[in-house]
Amino acid sequence: MDILLYLIPIALFLGLLGLGAFLWSLKSGQFDDLEGARWRILSDDDIDAKGSPREDTHQD
Repeated sequence: MDILLYLIPIALFLGLLGLGAFLWSLKSGQFDDLEGARWRILSDDDIDAKGSPREDTHQD
């Protein structure tokens, strides 16, 4: 039972720390552009507008 005197404050501290990190990430703009990352994965930088591979991207 004495262990609860240590575990409850530690759990509250970790919960507040996680909440603080989440609020900081909201304030700093981490979740501003959720759509951009999804579409950025699909874009292929090695192919030009005609559909052929660009010569300058290949490095030997």
